[in-house]
Amino acid sequence: MVSVKVYVEGGGDGRELRARCRRGFSSFFGKAGLVGRMPKIIACGGRQRAYDKFRAALAAGNERGFTVLLVDSEDPIAEGSECWLHLRMRDGWNKPDEATEDCAHLMTQCMEAWFLADRDCLEAFFGRGFNRNALPGNRNIEEVAKADVLDGLRNATRQCQPKGEYGKGRHSFEILSEIDPSKVQAASPHAERLIDTLRAKAQ
Repeated sequence: MVSVKVYVEGGGDGRELRARCRRGFSSFFGKAGLVGRMPKIIACGGRQRAYDKFRAALAAGNERGFTVLLVDSEDPIAEGSECWLHLRMRDGWNKPDEATEDCAHLMTQCMEAWFLADRDCLEAFFGRGFNRNALPGNRNIEEVAKADVLDGLRNATRQCQPKGEYGKGRHSFEILSEIDPSKVQAASPHAERLIDTLRAKAQ
């Protein structure tokens, strides 16, 4: 079996938050059918650090198996644009010589957009006071701007008790562990590409 490592944006600078990030993604990937061939999650904090660590790992020549970079796209992805092209145009990141096209994956336009694909889970998670109507109405979650995703989550949860208003570090990875990957894949072509790639590489 090929070992797979995912260098992911998320987890900030604290050890506990990085652990929560790893648990959240592991749960999500497990429910997506990767139990028994789970990728190793490396929570890197910010997206620039994720790219730097991904690139350094490849350059060191000690990576065995398949290595993935997973970051927010931050902005819309031009129709037909490859992930590496988007990252080069937006961030000035070049594809390392050791990487292939399927090494780069994007959460479009941010990880929280995945939550919008499973609104039932959000309502169950936050409970009393949750206002589903405050979430962005566009069901094409990849078209929803990052600011609109985060504003929608905060507005939808403002009256929730006892969990309170959505907080990125406080709630994000717990929600990630509970949402339905099949709903995310159906709503996000980039999420579907990610899961399909992980399944194919971890044979």
